[in-house]
This record gives sequence, C-alpha cells and structure tokens, in this order.
Amino acid sequence: MDLPPVGLGTMGNGDPESIAAAIEMGYRHLDTAQIYDNEAVVGEGIAAADVPREDLTVATKLWVDSLAGEDVRESAEASLDRLGLDSVDLLYVHRPRGAYDPETTLPAMDDLVADGLTEHVGVSNFLPDQLDRAREILDAPIAANQVELHPYYRNEPVLAGAREHGYPVVAYSPLIGGDAFDDEVLTDIAAKHDTSAAAVSIAWVLSHENVVTIPKAGSRDHQRANFEAQHLDLDDEDVARIDAIDRERELYPE
Repeated sequence: MDLPPVGLGTMGNGDPESIAAAIEMGYRHLDTAQIYDNEAVVGEGIAAADVPREDLTVATKLWVDSLAGEDVRESAEASLDRLGLDSVDLLYVHRPRGAYDPETTLPAMDDLVADGLTEHVGVSNFLPDQLDRAREILDAPIAANQVELHPYYRNEPVLAGAREHGYPVVAYSPLIGGDAFDDEVLTDIAAKHDTSAAAVSIAWVLSHENVVTIPKAGSRDHQRANFEAQHLDLDDEDVARIDAIDRERELYPE
C-alpha cells in the first residue's frame, strides 16, 4: 500500500470532532481497532469531515476473540456497521493469538477481499515466522505489518522482512508512550533543530526505509505537531545518536 508518512492513531480517542479536525488538517490515514472501542467515534469523525471518503485510507483490526474462521465475516461486518462504511481500505489481524488459526482465519480474510468488505489484508504484531506462514496461505498479498517501533524498540528482522517482500511497516507508539518528551538525546537533538523531542522521535521512525507511522493525538496542537514532523530532516549524526541510545523498552510485548 502507498500510505502517507504520518497517519492518525486513534486509541483512546473518544471525540469525533477531533477525528474530523485531523482529517481536515490533512491526515488521510486513520487507524482504529475493535479493542479500542471507538470505531463508531472514528466513523462519526469521517462523516463530519469535509473530505471525500475516497481520499481516506481507513484501517481497523479484528481482535483476538473474533479470529476463528467462522467468526471473521460477522466480526468484520460489525466493525463496518460501527464505522458507518461499506468497506475499509485495510483490515488487520490485530494479534496472532486467541482464536487465530492461520489455516482458517486467513482464508476467511481473503473472502472479505473477494466480497469487497476490505480492499487489503494486513497483519499486526506478527513475527517473521508468523509472517512467512501468512504469506504461504493468503491469496491477497500482505498489505502492511503494524508493529511497535520507536527509539527504545526496533525489530530489525521485521523491518528487513518488510523491505524484502515490499510492504510497509506501520509503526505504532513512535513517542515511546510519552517517554520521548524526557529523553536527553531526543531533547538535545530537538534543541538543535528548534523543534520538539516528539517531532525528533517521529522523524527518526520515518528515517527507516518503507516505514510510516500512526502517532495518536487528540488535541489539535498535538495532531498538527505530529503531522508536521514528517517534514523534519534529521542528519546522519542525529540518526546515529538515536540509534545508539542504550535502552530497550517494548511497551506492548506479544
């Protein structure tokens, strides 16, 4: 998929007006999920925004209790109903656990593509061996792999696999759950560029080949700052300093 560099993560967002404001600000990729319990909110925001539906990439994710082959269609239809849409552009398997069975879940996802309920199938939080198995089974190509990625956590095998097979990595939690604001390296680089540590963290994520990101933000100011971070150019020294941060923290381990 050809995804914009910065999309809108919506976890925890219960305000449809903020969704509409983000769309009108320029966001074109909206990411939600069943487990966020806000698909209806996102749908209201889409309906309220003065931007054609066809200009948007709308993504949602099926939660682990809805991944049995016989449950996939009903679950996807329920998501569409909450969103108020006939189809989504990207439908993910949220995590490869719970009722997930590649032999039954993935053919059911292919059926959704064939019947027009989603244009693309994605996976989220999949490890390389799980991605390999999914590729063997799916008729539709994997359109994206959504994973945690930030200066404290980088999964190089997942990044390498995405580059090899030609699909984007969609990076969530690029601000390290808020820790980016207090990191000494990020704040020092931010001062150098007269920007924020959050913008530096997002720009570092985007410095990776074939990676886009979906920082979550509810306030207009944070939405705008995150969106504009795509225009921040870090130099090689900046990237090397961030690469060398001696700290590893995975916020959402599988």
